[in-house]
Amino acid sequence: MSKQSLKVRFGGRSSAGVKSINQDAFAAHLPSGADLDYKGAAAAVADGVSNCQDSHIASQTSVTSFLQDYLSTPHSWSVSNSVSRVLTGLNSWLHRENQQHTREQDSMLCTFSAAVVKSNTLHWFHVGDSRIYLMQDNSLEQLTRDHVRLSSGRTILTRAMGGDQHLEVDYATRLLQQDDILLLSTDGIHEYISNRDLKKILHSAKDDPEQAAETLIDTALKNGSQDNLTALIIVVDQLPLETLDESHDRLLQLPIPPVLAVGNKIDDYEVLEVIFSGTRSHMYLVKDLHSQEKYVLKAPSSNFSEDPLYLDGFIREEWVGQHLDNPHVMKTYAPRREKRFMYYLGEHIQGMNLRQWMDDNPAPPLDEVRSLTRQIIHGLRAFQRADMVHQDLKPENIMINQDGRVKILDFGTVKIAGVEEMNSPLDKSIPQGSVNYVAPEYLLGEPGSYLSDMFSLSVIVYEMITGMLPYTEMSTSQARINSYSDLNYTPALQHRKNLPLWVEGCLRKALQPNPRFRYMAFSEFLQDLTQPNQGLSDKVMQQPLIERKPVLVWQLLALALLVGNLLQLAF
Repeated sequence: MSKQSLKVRFGGRSSAGVKSINQDAFAAHLPSGADLDYKGAAAAVADGVSNCQDSHIASQTSVTSFLQDYLSTPHSWSVSNSVSRVLTGLNSWLHRENQQHTREQDSMLCTFSAAVVKSNTLHWFHVGDSRIYLMQDNSLEQLTRDHVRLSSGRTILTRAMGGDQHLEVDYATRLLQQDDILLLSTDGIHEYISNRDLKKILHSAKDDPEQAAETLIDTALKNGSQDNLTALIIVVDQLPLETLDESHDRLLQLPIPPVLAVGNKIDDYEVLEVIFSGTRSHMYLVKDLHSQEKYVLKAPSSNFSEDPLYLDGFIREEWVGQHLDNPHVMKTYAPRREKRFMYYLGEHIQGMNLRQWMDDNPAPPLDEVRSLTRQIIHGLRAFQRADMVHQDLKPENIMINQDGRVKILDFGTVKIAGVEEMNSPLDKSIPQGSVNYVAPEYLLGEPGSYLSDMFSLSVIVYEMITGMLPYTEMSTSQARINSYSDLNYTPALQHRKNLPLWVEGCLRKALQPNPRFRYMAFSEFLQDLTQPNQGLSDKVMQQPLIERKPVLVWQLLALALLVGNLLQLAF
């Protein structure tokens, strides 16, 4: 059964109207294959500011570069992240060009409105007084608001591409329905056509969006339009709805291989060693019989052949490892030849996991902890740059190879912003990761971010230093909390008396249950873990004695009670 994909039709027209030069521009593109799934359909219009001689360059550059650059961003990035970066770069270039011009009329300024239809969602972005309309269920709605003000009877733009070093863009999303119609227009159109007539003309777009765009221009000119005119129409013919059965079929296109033994062969890979064989998966050291290279081959267990969520995670694991290129993230490899079974190939890492290292080093020097932490952060930054969140950091998922290099493993629960925007029937709302390392926001049912990975990393650092966990251990059945205040932090000083106060302060901040109060960057956390910070030491000293040294307080109370009882007996 083939997957139902997104289908849209574009119809666009642009005219100089009564003017000699057309300073408007528009562009639209419907990609194919994976780009359609991960990037969606994209369209944009721009309107050059009339009193600027080169504004047509700004318009043309903005719409063409927007499409090219947006579609070139990584599949893992969300629409908002991709467009934000593209528009920021475009605006910076325009602003730099404008700074070199001494006359205002030589500037390159334009309005900009863009629509991205990805899966079932419309993402729209807007600067200036061009507009985006949505016609849904026979109702026409203007989604954007004009960034203008009146001065001496004239309408003046308050925002434009290239007008300021800092670009403020309106952004919002809307769920779409089949047969919806979108209109992107410049003011030469919408200022001269009533909403009633707009709606009437857009109804005809279902049959011929190109002709409807032409009709909009003709109508506006007849109504006295004195400006350039651009109308870009998007008709949504089909949305990518996928049932659970379709998702299951997609995931099961390849059969799960049988359990393998040393000497067995699969797709010209020979099993040299069984690394692990469990109820969830099987891992083997294999040799490619063509290249003689060694890999780790991981295959799902047949116990989960009817579990689409598990299989989705397995496929995700292979995808992430292929798209992240970092020395501290385990690589997975595209198949060297056509696969006949469901498995993936990963790099062979010889060494131990961090849990084994912690068992062998129960009270490690802080410099060793810092060295490992620095490498883990290096890997986590690769996830952050790709708009991903690991979500399952724990000592078992961190390897240390024979050269002392850290490798982050296990990508089955990685949150990929670009993928999360795609419609899926799979329920991923359950808390991710091992409950004692998972960030508290998950336990409240809230979405995670890179700050969630920072919390998990901080638990690991705390455990490396103290051999204990910072919060009371929970069972899987207890994996819910009602508020952040349900968690009570145990100072690391209780477990390691000689720990510098500033390190205690660093851990306390990184392990804040509420993500708003954690470090906002991995670099800040690493800095405070590495270099003394008197401010952190002072905060620890300002804590009540019972929070800093609860054992000592209880010992003193017990001693006071004992003395009191002895005095009562004596008198």
